[in-house]
Parts: sequence; structure tokens; C-alpha cells
Amino acid sequence: MDLLLATILAFVAGGINSVGFLAYGYFSANMTGNVSLVSELLSDWKLRAAAAFFTIVLMFITGAFLASLFIQMGKRHRLKTVYALTLGFEGAILMLVGIYVSVLPDTVNGFTIVSLLALSMGIQNAASTRISGARVRTTHVSGLATDIGVGLALLWGAKEDVQRDEIATRLRLHAATILAFAVGGVVGALMYTSFQGLAFCLLATLLFALCAIYSSGIVAAD
Repeated sequence: MDLLLATILAFVAGGINSVGFLAYGYFSANMTGNVSLVSELLSDWKLRAAAAFFTIVLMFITGAFLASLFIQMGKRHRLKTVYALTLGFEGAILMLVGIYVSVLPDTVNGFTIVSLLALSMGIQNAASTRISGARVRTTHVSGLATDIGVGLALLWGAKEDVQRDEIATRLRLHAATILAFAVGGVVGALMYTSFQGLAFCLLATLLFALCAIYSSGIVAAD
């Protein structure tokens, strides 16, 4: 189930990141790059621009905080659909963003939209982390690349078949996540070219589908 969760959410994250950048010039899932930009802009005393990128980072953190808080409360009250509701909330944000930018394009503020996208990415990353027991993170490509490098080194030195199989399983998961993020970026760009703001709505439907899987009880999260 980790593989399904990772590929769908990484695909969505790659798509959102791509569409957000093409539409407004900001990355909503790349917090490493945004923090680096904050540092660079501060060094040039471009305080307003630095504050904008720092706000995007804060929105990502806020999304992760809210999702984790909601999941903790849901588990405390034995709410079986807490993970589905969390992913559904992210999908609702993306759907509303897509509808808004499509219906009222002349009133759109790009920074506000990307901040909402960063909020949704924070929600997604926290939800996937909690669902999988920290095995899946879907927006941290640099971290995943590091995990692959470390995993390959461990695989090289593994002496037992059980240990090699476990490491190989993790490597397949990390590789599939990165690939899904990249493919999502390509598909997101193509969708934006064809559908503009409605691309957000199309990506949201994938989240609703995943939400349905968890709410139906087909799979059980930790």
C-alpha cells in the first residue's frame, strides 16, 4: 500500500509544483529551494521578496501542523476515516483553487494562490508521513535521493537475503516516488497548457480517489 500512496501523492505534488510555477512563478512543494531563495534575497536586502518566500515556507509548515493535529485528534476519538478526511481536505483546497482561478482569473493574486498550494502540500506530506509510519514522504525529492544513495550502500554491504530484500523494497519505494514526482511535473505542465486553472481540479480528483480507498476500508492505515 505504501507504493500506491507514494506514487499517487508524489504525482500530485509534482503536478501542483509544476502548475504553480508555470502559472505564478513560485514553487509550492520545493521548500529547500524557497529557503535558499530567502537567504539569497536577504543577503541582497530584498526584504519584501524574502518575506514572500518565507511566507510560503510558513504556509507549508502550517499545513503539516494542521494535518498532524487533526490526525492526532481523530485517532484519539477513534475516527476511522481520519486519514481519508485529511486527504479530502487537501483535495478540497485544490478543487476550490482550481475553480476560483478558472471562474475569476482577473482577481487572482499569484502569491496567495501559491501560499494555498504550499498549505496543501504541507497537509499532504504530513498525512502521507502519518499514514505510512514515516516511510513515505512525497515532496522531499532531495531527501529521497539521499535515501537511495544510502540504501544502495547498505545493499552493497548486506550479507543476509532478508536484509537485502528489505533494503531493495525501500529502494523501489523511493525510486518510484521520485519517478512519480517527475512524471507528475510533466503531466501537470501539459494539463496547465490545455486546461489552465482547471489542472488543479484534475489533480484534486486523484486525491479524492485515494480518499475513497481509505474511507472504504479497502486498506488499513497505521
